[in-house]
Amino acid sequence: MQISELLNYTNSLLNTNAFTDYSPNGLQVSGKSEIKKIITGVTACQALIDEAVKRDADAVLVHHGYFWKGEDPCVTGIMRQRLSTLLQHNINLIAYHLPLDAHPKYGNNAQLGRVLDLNVTDILNDGLLYVGELAQVQDVHQLSQQFNKKLNRQPQIIDARKAPIKTLAWCTGAAQDLLASVAELGIDAFISGEISERTFHIANEYNIDYICAGHHATEMFGIKVLGEHLAEKFNLNVEFVDIVNPI
Repeated sequence: MQISELLNYTNSLLNTNAFTDYSPNGLQVSGKSEIKKIITGVTACQALIDEAVKRDADAVLVHHGYFWKGEDPCVTGIMRQRLSTLLQHNINLIAYHLPLDAHPKYGNNAQLGRVLDLNVTDILNDGLLYVGELAQVQDVHQLSQQFNKKLNRQPQIIDARKAPIKTLAWCTGAAQDLLASVAELGIDAFISGEISERTFHIANEYNIDYICAGHHATEMFGIKVLGEHLAEKFNLNVEFVDIVNPI
C-alpha cells in the first residue's frame, strides 16, 4: 500500500488532531512511497532501526519517535546516526505518542488493563488516565508478583497504605506526577511506568500505594496490537521487535 494511504488511516484511527503533544505524530521521516513491510517497536532507537534494515522493512512504527519539545534540534551525535540510517535505507519513521496512549482499543492504557486483567470503571483525562477495580482484593505485594509474571519485570512498589487494594488507576509511561491527583480521587493504588525521588514522599503523605511497573514494560502492548491490526486490515507484513529496556 502507499504510505499516504497508511498515514491517512492511522492518523484518523488514532485521532491525532485531538492532541497537543510533545512531539509530532504521524510521519516523522519520509522514505519509500510503497509499504510492504513494517517493523514496530516502543522506541526508535538505533537498535530498532538496525533491525528494520536487517529485515528489509519499508517503515518503522513506534510510540517514541523524535523531535521532542525542549530537545536539542541540532542533527549531531546519535540523532545524526539514526537519521542517516533511515535516510540511507529509505525507511519511513512513523510515531504516535499521546494518541497511542489514549486509544480506547489499541492504546497503551487500554492494553495494559487487558494484560493485567483490570476491570475498567472510568476513563479520564481524554483517555490518558484509567480507573478500575480488582476482581479480588489484594495487597500491593501480591499485585507486584502478578505484574512481574505478566510484564516480565519486577515492579518497584511503595506500600503506603499497609492495607488491601480494591480500586486503582493507571497511566503508562512516565506519569508518576499524576499520583497526587489520583490520590484525591480516593483511589487505593496507582500504576505507572517510572518513579522519582519525590514519589515516595507523595505516596506516603497522600496514603496511596504506588506500583512502578516500567516505562517500556507498560508501553509495549499498544504499538504491538496496532501493528497486528494493520497487518490484518491491509495484508501487510508487520513484525514487532522488542528491544529490551529495564526502565
